Amino acid sequence: MSLINLIKFNQLGDDRGGLVSLEQNKNIPFDIKRVYYIFDTNEDAARGYHAHKNLQQVAICIKGSCRFILDNGITRESVILDKPNIGLFINSMMWREMHDFSSDCVLLVLASDYYDELDYIRDYDGFLMVSEKNDPSVK
Repeated sequence: MSLINLIKFNQLGDDRGGLVSLEQNKNIPFDIKRVYYIFDTNEDAARGYHAHKNLQQVAICIKGSCRFILDNGITRESVILDKPNIGLFINSMMWREMHDFSSDCVLLVLASDYYDELDYIRDYDGFLMVSEKNDPSVK
């Protein structure tokens, strides 16, 4: 089963331009409690390098492109986000990294909860330990 869970949003618009509507518990699979965006990222910069214990997110590259790496402690997969009508659902307990930002990249992130530093796992080895404890296949 793939870690990459892309959501295709209905794209509306006409000769004036495009429009995408995002609605909590409709095309976004949770209540939206926080919205933030990342921009003006250096092309050689890498971001993320953390997981969340409970938080769920949807990342949408509304302009430009970037590459996500998702890792559940067993499998590691990569995907390029480069369309404003495609979102990447990131479940809780999923390590994420962002790389290869285009110079014009604007990455919008919708989050299921407010910022809480205690929800972050910022150490990969610590993440692996916690993910193993939560994996019923690990004995």
